[in-house]
Amino acid sequence: MFPELGQIALILALLLAVLLSVVPLVGSVTGRDNLQAFARPLSSGMFVFIALAFGLLTHAFMTDDFSVAYVANNSNSMLPWYYKFSAVWGGHEGSLLLWILMLAGWTLAVAIFSRRLPAVMISQVLSVLGMVSVGFLLFIIVTSNPFDRLLPNVPADGADLNPLLQDVGLIMHPPMLYMGYVGFSVAFAFAIAALINGRLDAAWARWSRPWTTVAWAFLSIGIALGSWWAYYELGWGGWWFWDPVENASLLPWLSGTALMHSLAVTEKRGVFKSWTVLLAIVTFALSLLGTFLVRSGVLTSVHAFASDPERGKFLLMLLAVTMIASLALYAFRAPVVHVRARYGSLSREIFLLLNNVLLVSATLLVAIGTLYPLVLDYLELGKLSIGEPFFNLTFSPLAVAAGLLLGAGIFSRWKKTDGGWLGRKLLWPLAVSIVASTAVIIGYGGFKPWAFAGVFTAMWVTVATFWDLWDKSSSRKGRLHGLKRQSRSYWGMVLGHLGLAMVMAGATVVSNYGIERDVRMTPGDVATVGDYQFVFTDIGERRGQNFTAQYGGFDVMLDGKKVAELHPEKRQYSVGMSVMTEADIDAGLFRDIFVAIGERLTEDAWAIRLQYKPLVRWLWLGALVMAIGGFLAVSDKRYRIRDRADERVPRNTRPAGGVKGEAEALS
Repeated sequence: MFPELGQIALILALLLAVLLSVVPLVGSVTGRDNLQAFARPLSSGMFVFIALAFGLLTHAFMTDDFSVAYVANNSNSMLPWYYKFSAVWGGHEGSLLLWILMLAGWTLAVAIFSRRLPAVMISQVLSVLGMVSVGFLLFIIVTSNPFDRLLPNVPADGADLNPLLQDVGLIMHPPMLYMGYVGFSVAFAFAIAALINGRLDAAWARWSRPWTTVAWAFLSIGIALGSWWAYYELGWGGWWFWDPVENASLLPWLSGTALMHSLAVTEKRGVFKSWTVLLAIVTFALSLLGTFLVRSGVLTSVHAFASDPERGKFLLMLLAVTMIASLALYAFRAPVVHVRARYGSLSREIFLLLNNVLLVSATLLVAIGTLYPLVLDYLELGKLSIGEPFFNLTFSPLAVAAGLLLGAGIFSRWKKTDGGWLGRKLLWPLAVSIVASTAVIIGYGGFKPWAFAGVFTAMWVTVATFWDLWDKSSSRKGRLHGLKRQSRSYWGMVLGHLGLAMVMAGATVVSNYGIERDVRMTPGDVATVGDYQFVFTDIGERRGQNFTAQYGGFDVMLDGKKVAELHPEKRQYSVGMSVMTEADIDAGLFRDIFVAIGERLTEDAWAIRLQYKPLVRWLWLGALVMAIGGFLAVSDKRYRIRDRADERVPRNTRPAGGVKGEAEALS
C-alpha cells in the first residue's frame, strides 16, 4: 500500500512540474498576472508530493519492508536504525530521489524568499526550475523507480547496505553535495530567465548572487566531507585521489567559484554580463555531467551508484537537451547586450577577469583529464589512465597563479588602480609572506620548490587579507569601530580567502612532508615514522551489531612519552561476509597520526600502514571556513532590500540592450 502511494506521489509531482513549466511562463510572456500567480502554489505542491514520496521510501527502510526491491537490495534487519535511514540514499534510486527532493526544496525556497522580486522574473525562474524537475522526475519514474515490488517472492531479509557506506559519512556527505549540485540550478534558472526577458543588468546579478553563493558553500562542505570520509574510511590515508567521480564534484565547484566572482563584477560595475550568464549555464551543465558520470555505468568506482547503460542514455539526452536549448537561447540573446564601461589594466575588474580565466582553465584541464580516457574507451581507440601525476603537474601551477592574483587583487580598486601605489601597497605583504613561508618550510624539513610555492601562496593570501582588513578598520573612533563598520559581505570575503589559504597550506604541507610506511609487525614490534615510535601491543576481537572485528593495540610514543593509544580494526560483516578496514587516527590541529591494519601475513604477523600527516585537518577546516564565509556574505542587508526602481520597469518591455545607459553611468 505505502509503496504504491509513493509511486502515485511521484506521478502527481510530475504533473505539477509540467504545469509549473508551462503556465507561469505563458503568463510572463503574455503579461497575464493570473497565470503568473500559479508559480508559487505549483512549486509548493510539487515539493509536498516529492517529500511525501521520500517519506514513504524512508518508512519502507525503517520498517524493513523487503517487498520493495530497492530496500531489499540496500538494507538488512540487523542494520542499525541510523544506517537504515541513510541507506535511503545509499543506492541509485534513493540517491536520485534525494536529488529530486533537493531540487524541489530549492524551488520552494526561491518561491518563498523571492517575494520582493518582479513577478515576471520569478515566474520565469520557477518555470525553468519546473522544466529541470520534469526531466528528473521522468528519469526516476521511467528508469529508476524506487518503489518497485518483489511480489510475490519477498526475501526473508535484505542483502545489506554496502559496508563501505555504513558510516556517518553517508549520513552527511551526499545531502551536502546534492545541495550544492542542485543549488546551481537556481543560478541557471536566473540566467535563463534573464535571457528570456532581456534583464541582464546589475539587479539580475544581485538577485542571482546569494543563491549561487549558498550553493557554492554547500558544495564546498560536501566535497570536504567526501574527502574526510575517504581519508579515514578507506584505510588509505589519502585525502584526494583524482578519482573521476571526485573530479565530477570539483568541476562545478571550480566554475561556480568563477561564477561567484563574475557575478560580483556584474553587480558592482555592470560588466561581464554575457560571460556571467555563460558561466551559470556551464556550471549547471557540469552538475548534470557529475550526475551522469555517477549513474551512467561509464565509471567503475567506489563512488558510482549505477551500472545500467539505459539510465546513462537518458541522462546524456537530458544533458544534451539542456545544453543545446540553453546555448541556443544564449546565442540568440546575449549578443544584443552592449556595455561601454571602462576600466584600467590594473583595475579590480581585470584581476577578477584573470581569476576567471585561471579557474576556467583549471576546469577545462580537470574535465579533459577526466573525460578523455572515457571517450577513448567508448570509441574503442584503446585504454588510457590519467592519474595523480598529470593533475598535480598541471593543476598546481594554476592554483598557485590564482592565489598570487587573489592576493594582489585584494588591494586593487574598481575602474582604475595606480601602478606605483599598488606596488608600494604590496611591498610589505610580500616581504612578510616570504619570511613566514621560509620559516614554515625550514620547520617542516627542508626546501622543496613546489612546497615553497604552495606555502608562499597561502601566506600571501593570508597576509594580504589581514593587511587589507587592517587598512579598512582605520577609523577616528578606533580600530574596533572600524571593524564593526564592515559589511557582512566583506567579512564573508575575508573568511572565504582565509579558508582558501588554509586549504592550500594543508594540501601543500601534507603532500610534501607527510610520511607513509607499510610495515610487517607482530605484537611487541616497534616501528618509527618521523619522530614517532609505534609499539604494536596486542591483537584482539570484538563483536559489533552486524559485524565481528579483529583490532590491534598501538601505543604512539614521542620522545619517550606516550602521546596516543590507537585501536584500528579489520571488520567482517555478517551479511555478505565483506571485509573492511577501519583505521584509527589521533587527530590534531597540526598533525594526524594514522594506523590501519592490512592483511594477516602469518599466524601472528600483520601488514600495518603507519602515517604521519602534518596539517591535514587544515584542508577540511579551510573548506568549512570558506563555506561559513559564503553563508555570512549572503546575509548582507543589501540582499534583503527591495529595489523599487527595478519593480517599476514594465513587464516584457525592457530589451537586453536597455541597460546600456546604466553601464555608461557606472563607467
